[in-house]
Amino acid sequence: MAIDWYNEFVDLDHTPGPDELVALYYFEPAEGISKDEAVGRIASESSTGTWTTLFTMPPRMRDLQAKAFEIEGNYVKIAYPLDLWEEGNATQLLSGIAGNIFGMKALNRLRLIDATLPAGYIRHFKGPHFGIEGIRDMMRVNGRPLTGAVPKPKVGFTAKEHAEVGYETWMGGFDFVKDDENLTSQSFNRFEDRVREMTVMRDRAEQETGEVKSALINITADTETMKTRAEMLADYGWNYAMIDVVVAGTAAVTTLRDYCSDLGLAIHAHRAMHAAFDRDERHGITMQFLAKLMRLIGVTQIHTGTAVGKLVGTRAEATLLADMLRERHMNALPHMALDQDWGEIKSAFPVSSGGLHPGLVPDVLDIYGTDLVLLVSGGIHGHPEGTRAGARAVMQAIEAWQEGDSLDDKAKQAPELKKALEKWGYYKPK
Repeated sequence: MAIDWYNEFVDLDHTPGPDELVALYYFEPAEGISKDEAVGRIASESSTGTWTTLFTMPPRMRDLQAKAFEIEGNYVKIAYPLDLWEEGNATQLLSGIAGNIFGMKALNRLRLIDATLPAGYIRHFKGPHFGIEGIRDMMRVNGRPLTGAVPKPKVGFTAKEHAEVGYETWMGGFDFVKDDENLTSQSFNRFEDRVREMTVMRDRAEQETGEVKSALINITADTETMKTRAEMLADYGWNYAMIDVVVAGTAAVTTLRDYCSDLGLAIHAHRAMHAAFDRDERHGITMQFLAKLMRLIGVTQIHTGTAVGKLVGTRAEATLLADMLRERHMNALPHMALDQDWGEIKSAFPVSSGGLHPGLVPDVLDIYGTDLVLLVSGGIHGHPEGTRAGARAVMQAIEAWQEGDSLDDKAKQAPELKKALEKWGYYKPK
């Protein structure tokens, strides 16, 4: 008598239909477990199976079984019938393709690389409310990346001090002032006080420059508190809310997407804690799948790394993430990404941040192009002449890249950039 039935979840002759969701995994079986058994266990545990054969089961349930259909080395593709997934519930999707399977003793390592989401699944999601074009219209910025900075140090300023640094950032030509991931509503800088102080400085900067100025103010908390904070932002005339989307979770972000959209707020998604899932190249969940999920749910922009700054991430990864967020159709890359047609889902901005300064701006723009939110924080506040001059130096570096000039040539007519290069040169932080 058979004890388990994992082999029934492997079908190397299966060709996925257009309505099936296909996931790509990297896997390493435990000692004594064959590759076929390992992938059968993944498909079983993430769909209709269990550890043993059952006494009885309705025949129709066979149609809900996932099928491991392609094994190449330590990579496997698994096809899932669409009916396994609740409409519009990205949280439930994770419970399946990234759920119990990560705790199975039969696997030493498992990494969810990507998943092709079929049209029948995507149509139940709204995606970003604004899209890249909508944000450019809102901010009245075209032909260059949008720019922003976090007041540094990232926590410790009072609300008034924070807003004063923000004013200098805006006056240097930047579009955004951003809270960092761990600034919410601490005793030294309450959320409500920060919103009020920032509003005063925003209005002043807009009046003096004639430009649209905004801020990415962090509302991260329990869901009801986030709603209250989003309402306050809208009441004070802001057009953005920031959420630490990984720690908040897909359920909260899904709720806030609609709530913020009704208030006219775009969502800036900080990816704090992502590396707990994606840093190990042989285990966890890739950043591109997290980014895909957030575009599906409906954030406007999400951090994707720099490839040249202080945080981990390669040029290839940054490019892949940018394509995942911006393109209508994503072509498969062997062992890295699957085909994806986004249909009517709007685009989202990649956000490059972490250890940048004016000398690295051309490198980042070579990778991303101009459809980008460029965050340079320590690299403006550490400028020898202060924050305003530091922001100007970044804007001058952007101009040099657009004009096809070297930074050294540009610096001959750009004193702020010249001072920045004298301090940092082309240094890449570690």
